Amino acid sequence: MAYKNITGLILAGGRARRMGGVDKGLVILGGKPLIAHVVERLAPQVEQIIISANRNLPEYRNWADTVIKDSIGEYDGPLAGMASGLEVSTTEYVLTTPCDSPLLAPDLAKRMYGELTSAKAKVAVASDGKRLQPVFMLIHCSLLTSMVAFLEAGERKIDKWFDQHAVIVVDFSDEPETFVNINTLEEKEELTSKYALDV
Repeated sequence: MAYKNITGLILAGGRARRMGGVDKGLVILGGKPLIAHVVERLAPQVEQIIISANRNLPEYRNWADTVIKDSIGEYDGPLAGMASGLEVSTTEYVLTTPCDSPLLAPDLAKRMYGELTSAKAKVAVASDGKRLQPVFMLIHCSLLTSMVAFLEAGERKIDKWFDQHAVIVVDFSDEPETFVNINTLEEKEELTSKYALDV
């Protein structure tokens, strides 16, 4: 089910230092870029796809309705990418995911939206049952002002921004593979082997 009031925002703007500085979203896994895996799982759940990237924007345009760069700072972390996405979103909500989690839950939007609206809250964050997964968020676009003010004050930590809001935690302990991500070439090989993907 695609939610017409939710934009999917894929965060691909990091430096990927642990992977030698390569652009992680374009790393090939199973014969296609990581970003393609994420888009294939996220796109059926949302109205449109935005990719937040700070390099290789022409390549990313192959997989998104809109590709943007950080509008605040440069490589200032996921909150900067989120703020940039909220600025250009035309929907009421934005669902964020990283570009390096190719096993995204097919019901991510449904569960996040259901719990957020039931609680009448404006921000929800996923949990694997043990800890928060802060880059998996559903955010009401009215929180853009708060996020921009936080960033312009020189702050970057998502957890600290959470402290300013009533955050709903959505338990995905039954779908922990959603949060499997790739930070190193070794992790890529492990994922390829475990899930029988072709390199």
